[in-house]
Amino acid sequence: MTLKRQAAELGRIRTGTTEPSKNGKTRPARSSTFILTSHSRPYIEAAAALYGGDVEEWTPQGQRVAQWRVVTRTSELRAVLPTGDPLSQSYEMWSGGGCARRCDGQTEQLTRRPCLCLAEFGEDWYLRDPDEVCRPTTRINVMLPDLPDVGVWRLETHSYYAADVMAGVVDTVLQATDGKSFMPVRMWIEQRTRKAGGVTKNFPVVMVVPSVPQLRQALSGPMSTAAALGAAPGGDRPELEAGSGGRPDYLAEARQCRTREAVQQVWHRANRAGHVARDGSDDLSRQLGQIAEDVANGIDPRTGDMGEMDEAGPDEDGAYPAEVIEESGSEPPMAHPSGGWPEVAQPGGGVR
Repeated sequence: MTLKRQAAELGRIRTGTTEPSKNGKTRPARSSTFILTSHSRPYIEAAAALYGGDVEEWTPQGQRVAQWRVVTRTSELRAVLPTGDPLSQSYEMWSGGGCARRCDGQTEQLTRRPCLCLAEFGEDWYLRDPDEVCRPTTRINVMLPDLPDVGVWRLETHSYYAADVMAGVVDTVLQATDGKSFMPVRMWIEQRTRKAGGVTKNFPVVMVVPSVPQLRQALSGPMSTAAALGAAPGGDRPELEAGSGGRPDYLAEARQCRTREAVQQVWHRANRAGHVARDGSDDLSRQLGQIAEDVANGIDPRTGDMGEMDEAGPDEDGAYPAEVIEESGSEPPMAHPSGGWPEVAQPGGGVR
């Protein structure tokens, strides 16, 4: 009864790495894409297959035990907030001996004394060099449902701005669900600029927002596990075919596409819904790959005719199909770029 129950930590989500410096040592460096690390190589291999990147052995700075790492090719992750409170925040100072201070802004938790930074440097203590004072430390646990095993991946950030964003989102989710259900979220790296004292600073912020078609779904109370795992962002959930048992008719959608990239997006929706194999080895992936190749070669996938494909006519309601183009910069980049077919399902790759 006195033990804290929590999910196993499978790995870490990072936004920074190290690079060689001129003096022969290493220095911190920011990454424009997410970096996943773990003690388990199979987890990182699965992440590399899903998000791109190369698996490499890696030893964290200041540690001796080697781990595994992949610098992914995606700046967005689809994740799930677990039940309970997945967020922890504090001001912390670390040394070679571990955590030297952990403060809530008023009381230093290890000594139970008033905030030491405030007492030593006054109201503007947070403007001091990071080596002199505590740093804001935010940790959030998320589940990556497309990776193996049940557990959480931990993201840690020292950004004031990310701390505010994450706290606001988690507070909203907890108010809506009372911590009793999962919540699908999108996480992406957003580049920001701040001007202060005549100096312009560029810095990345990890954004975390509920990933649901409509806001009311995130605020209407606890969500079923099936809904949390199957939710997709607005505009990315195809209508279900009647009598399909909840599975869209991906082939019919693909045959209405006019570009290879549009067919690829159909495959990505099927992949996120778990209706195709990740490596593209299933029949549906092969058929979609063939349709994409036909479209690229000027073959109308609806009729098999060569030449210029006519625009589709109106449906029974007199409506013409339209392609909606998102305005660039209005949304974060997607986790699965349009050119990311699995090798076995590459259009023109010998798949029949």
